[in-house]
Amino acid sequence: IPAELKDEAASSREALIEVIAEGNDALLEKFFDLGTLPDEDVLPGIKSAILERRVVPVFATSALSNIGSQSLIEAIVNYLPSPVDLGEVTGRVSTEADAEETSRKVSSSEPYSAFVFRTVADQFGRITLCKIYSGSIKADATVFNLTKNAPERLGPIHVIQGNKMEKITEANAGDIIAVTKLKETTTGDTFADKATPIIYTPVRFPEPAINFAIVPKSRQDEDKLSTALSKMLEEDQALRYTREAQTKEFLLSGSGQLHVEAAVEKLRRRYAVEVELHTPKVPYKETIKVRVEVQGRHKKQSGGRGQFGDCKCIFEPLPRGGGFEFVDKIFGGSVPANFRPAIEKGVLEAAVVGTLAGYNVIDFKVELIDGSYHPVDSDELSFKIAGRKAFRNAMEKAKPILLEPVMHVEIVAPQEFSGDLMGDINTRRGRIQGMDARGNQQVIKAQVPLSEMLNYPPTLNSITAARGSYSMEFSHLDEVPALISQKIIAEAQ
Repeated sequence: IPAELKDEAASSREALIEVIAEGNDALLEKFFDLGTLPDEDVLPGIKSAILERRVVPVFATSALSNIGSQSLIEAIVNYLPSPVDLGEVTGRVSTEADAEETSRKVSSSEPYSAFVFRTVADQFGRITLCKIYSGSIKADATVFNLTKNAPERLGPIHVIQGNKMEKITEANAGDIIAVTKLKETTTGDTFADKATPIIYTPVRFPEPAINFAIVPKSRQDEDKLSTALSKMLEEDQALRYTREAQTKEFLLSGSGQLHVEAAVEKLRRRYAVEVELHTPKVPYKETIKVRVEVQGRHKKQSGGRGQFGDCKCIFEPLPRGGGFEFVDKIFGGSVPANFRPAIEKGVLEAAVVGTLAGYNVIDFKVELIDGSYHPVDSDELSFKIAGRKAFRNAMEKAKPILLEPVMHVEIVAPQEFSGDLMGDINTRRGRIQGMDARGNQQVIKAQVPLSEMLNYPPTLNSITAARGSYSMEFSHLDEVPALISQKIIAEAQ
């Protein structure tokens, strides 16, 4: 300990001793008699306080610089409880939400139960890591996966020592084992005897906080990417790999930028897949603002049989979330009934690519009110083309606008940063919805356009000195302001 910190270290040690003595009558009596605790009582006292959850140990470490790693390992051995210290563990008798609670003693004499807490996938296969909470499990045994309601044959079982796996014949309560080549089992599953069921609560992984568009560098990388990522997603369930239907981009999502970058590095190192990360596109939408009546007319003559389709339609906007409606209001035979569905198909096909910036057009209603046909030249294709033309004509007249996704955002950070965080949200066209206290943290709730949140993580870290976090989910669609809309449309041309 540096000389200038010795007094502070001694003071902190005495404060810790006082805390661990408070929860134990025998230690408290010694503390009052001696003004401190003997060294031989400190370690058991810390361990007892941790087990009772009165004390939470925190260590400052850096694996990169090899700082604090040895202290952390020693603390795990000295302070953390053994499985037997837990006494019993709780779970439920089934996966049903209202299933009855049950418990199991951490003992080898109890019926077997084990929890799958991690899956490691590499180019050689999948390794499943389990912690046995009760009973014992032998190599080559068949166990029952209560979560999946399926039996699993284990094959050889191993314990992990460093980077090596050693085969064992039997494992007991408290042991952690590694098993390979399981067919049904994934992270979060429970093995247990069907006659005495217990299902342990799976780990809840945080929702992704940041998205990147992921692009393979070559065709060879593209061919290997999906397989490699599917293995990585088994191993890291906080990662997400999705396809954005509107922008046709593949997105890799994670808890933060470092999380996603580490996944990309693992792709390169373990699976020899090279990819690039880009800021994802925003899935804007288009819609109309006013009611218009238009005609869609298609006529083509080429010597033989021609093409002819003609329809008159009213296009009108629907409320947000209204989707699409098509109403046939033709009475009589101006357009034969068998051709009318083709008009709807034509409108829907045209609405996939809007006329403003090429985004999907939503929330509008079409009323088919009239039209005409030719007894020889009219067919389904002709009326489908007429429907497309009616749509384009409507988009010219109905004052189309861009819609943008607005996200519900929750930011959690120490209270002293609240002012700067709210000021930053305002610059992002956000609207503060409220604030709540959560311990010594402040929770800021806001609605912010998705386009303004794409570069948010570095800003949040800068404002809060990396002490803040955030989550967001889709809230609603809102009209894009005129100046920003003009810029988006210009970039799409």
